[in-house]
Amino acid sequence: MNVLAKTDIGKVREINQDCYYISSENDKLNLYIIADGMGGYSGGEVASNLAVLTVKKYLEDKIKNKKNLNEEQIVQILKDSFNVAHNVIYEKAKKEKDLEEMGTTLDVCLIYNNKVYIAHIGDSRIYKLNLSHNNTSIEQLTVDHSYVQKLLKEGSITKEEAYNHPRKNMLMKALGGNEIFEEPDILVLDLELCDTLMMCTDGLTNMLRDNEILEIVSKDINLANKNLIQAANEKGGLDNITVILINTKILGDEE
Repeated sequence: MNVLAKTDIGKVREINQDCYYISSENDKLNLYIIADGMGGYSGGEVASNLAVLTVKKYLEDKIKNKKNLNEEQIVQILKDSFNVAHNVIYEKAKKEKDLEEMGTTLDVCLIYNNKVYIAHIGDSRIYKLNLSHNNTSIEQLTVDHSYVQKLLKEGSITKEEAYNHPRKNMLMKALGGNEIFEEPDILVLDLELCDTLMMCTDGLTNMLRDNEILEIVSKDINLANKNLIQAANEKGGLDNITVILINTKILGDEE
């Protein structure tokens, strides 16, 4: 397994508002993007697609074929790419009434010079999984920008209460939606400290607990994305579901 990716409309939605991008095996830029759009019947689909395409192009223009960029430069480029995507979404929403409240989550995973750069806004997630036979584990790397996460941080609710909270899908930060740009969270990890990274939209994590995800992935990594989506649909499939699994062990820079 190098990279696996799959998206599914789920059992309830009429349209898939998730969007993703994964680099090809021969691409010189190891780039992975996932977005979950919101806003009206078609607005979410437009917003997520705009975010993915805009960030992809921006990062390719600024980073592809360059080996001498330092960590600070990469972090700034990632932040700038989110800013550009935010403005593209907001300006389009201003011009078309049907799209006026559209927005999207956005998560980017960039592997560059043997480091993993993560940029995150919204409540889609990135996990780190250890899949060694005697010591499997799952760790959520990103923090949801949601109202429920705020309540959790304040201690107002328990983690168990958060799973079924009525305002679970209320976001505190997203791209688009209003004029103000909120900077993404940035994480930088050493590549060798990672095993498998999983990017996913909340259509998965609202249906499956972390221990259930780990159990499914551990059983058969090569069928994990398919099996995760099937399990989420069996539990109701209340939203679109997108999963990207990245084996970082074979994605280090060759040069």
